[in-house]
Amino acid sequence: MSSSFEDVAFGAAGARARVLAAPSSASTRAAVIVLQEWWGVNDVVLAHARRLRDELGVTVLVPDLYRGELGVDVEEAHHLMTNMDWKVATEEIREAAAWLRAERKAERVGVVGFCMGGALTLIAAAKASVDCAVPFYGIPGDDACDVSAIEVPVQGHFGEKDNLVGFSDPGSAKKLRERLRQGEIHFYENVGHAFMNTTPQPYPNFEEREKVQGFPKLDESAVELAWSRVDAFLRKHLQL
Repeated sequence: MSSSFEDVAFGAAGARARVLAAPSSASTRAAVIVLQEWWGVNDVVLAHARRLRDELGVTVLVPDLYRGELGVDVEEAHHLMTNMDWKVATEEIREAAAWLRAERKAERVGVVGFCMGGALTLIAAAKASVDCAVPFYGIPGDDACDVSAIEVPVQGHFGEKDNLVGFSDPGSAKKLRERLRQGEIHFYENVGHAFMNTTPQPYPNFEEREKVQGFPKLDESAVELAWSRVDAFLRKHLQL
C-alpha cells in the first residue's frame, strides 16, 4: 500500500491538492477531504490524512489552500490565514469534492478539518455538497456560514481548556451544538486547542508551544478517543 501523496490540480482556477489513493484492496468508493490548520499543509495534516486512509481504506485529498506556503511562526500563520479568501477556499473545497466524485469515482465524500480547517469544514458542510463533516476546534463566524442551515451529519471535537474565545472555546462549541440540526459535539477534559497534534510542529517541543500559545501538552488518551469517534462516525455516514 503506497504512502506517497500525488499532486493534482482541479477546478477552473487550477486549485492544487495532495491525494493519497485508497488501497487497491478497498471495496468502497468513498473519500475524505482533510483541511489544514492555519499553518498550511505541513507534516501534521498529512499525518492525519494518512491515518484516515490507512484506517478507513478511503482516498484522501488535502487541498493546498495556501498554494505551497507554510506558516513558520504565529505571526506568519496569522498573516496567511487572514489574507486567504474564504469564499475562494470554500469553492476549492466544493471543487475538490466534485473532482473526487468524477475522477476517483467517490460515491460519498466526507470532510475533516482542524483549527482553521475546522471552521472551513462547517462551511463546506453547508455549501460544498459533502455527505458528512468532522470539525475539530474551529467555528466560522455567522457572516461566513449559518450553521443552523447545515443538513448533513456533523461530529465536532473541542478541548475543555481551549482558550480561543469566540472560535473554539467550550462556550462557543456549546452554542454550535444548540444550532446544529444533526450534530454531536464531544468535549475533552485537560486539553486545549490543537490537542490532536501529536508533534509540537512548528515549535521545538510542547513546552515551547504551551509558552507561546497557551495550549496544554499532549494527551494521547484524548487523541485516541477522538480518533475512535471519528472512525465510527465516518464508517456510518460514508457507508464503509
